[in-house]
Amino acid sequence: MESTESSYVSSPEAPRRRSSPPPKSPTSDTMEKPTYVRFLVSNAAAGSVIGKGGATITDFQSQSGARIQLSRNHEFFPGTTDRIIMVSGSINEILKAVDLVLAKLLSELYSEETDDVEPRTKLRLVVPNSSCGGIIGKGGSTIKSFIEGSQAGIKISPQDNNYFGLNDRLVTVTGNLDEQMRAVDLIVSKLSEDPHYTQSMNAPFSYPAAYNAMSYGPPNGTGGKFQNNKEDRSNSVTIGVADSHIGLVVGRGGRTIMEISQASGARIKISDRGDFMSGTTDRKVTITGSQRAIRAAESMILQKVSYASERAME
Repeated sequence: MESTESSYVSSPEAPRRRSSPPPKSPTSDTMEKPTYVRFLVSNAAAGSVIGKGGATITDFQSQSGARIQLSRNHEFFPGTTDRIIMVSGSINEILKAVDLVLAKLLSELYSEETDDVEPRTKLRLVVPNSSCGGIIGKGGSTIKSFIEGSQAGIKISPQDNNYFGLNDRLVTVTGNLDEQMRAVDLIVSKLSEDPHYTQSMNAPFSYPAAYNAMSYGPPNGTGGKFQNNKEDRSNSVTIGVADSHIGLVVGRGGRTIMEISQASGARIKISDRGDFMSGTTDRKVTITGSQRAIRAAESMILQKVSYASERAME
């Protein structure tokens, strides 16, 4: 899965040019009915949303009237190293808050370019599997109308069976900020009509400790509930990673491999330089833990490598 940071690069004018979300037509009282939306943000980018001492997130809540919450540090969406932002309130309040957050991320991560064209970027919404049918519509009619109406690309991920009990899917919205906001407007308005979706607003929005490092911590707090998991944690798998890609897996100062280990719950060990898989120049990456943790870690490592390979081919 691609880095969230790369999804937020845009032109500097975008945040300043947009003073408010696209106008909504006041069609019904659903506009004022409390609802919510969740989306992913990288662990690094989450800091700019929170701000020093929480100043930025407090300001955004004040400006929008919405409530903005983040999953805790290292509480990631399963299979990623991204945190979850949940924005709740009326649809108009949610749109204002999402607009403020995305504009902030765009301005923070913008790199100086002379090109005035806004690149199409990616925003990943987290939607319960049970509510995805409403977005798709009969024969895909609803999602097609949303794509036409917003001019954004909208894709819904298949349900991930690697994580037992994970009932959420990712809805990826591709476009510039205007297009993304129009798509979010249409999607959230549709979701708010689903009583099952609105009922789950007060449920915890982060994921059970079984999906992250807390299940391997001391038996207290959130982690304690999962300490009686009898699943065998002593499995081990060794995969090969090209020597040239090991740096991407490790990350600066070991940060990436630490995040993968914490997100998956697996222990990861990389062979020394020159210690290759037999007959190759691939370094040995040994992953140890439960079968679920191994699958998660292996998936994240291979995603890092494949993303780098795709970029190298461009």
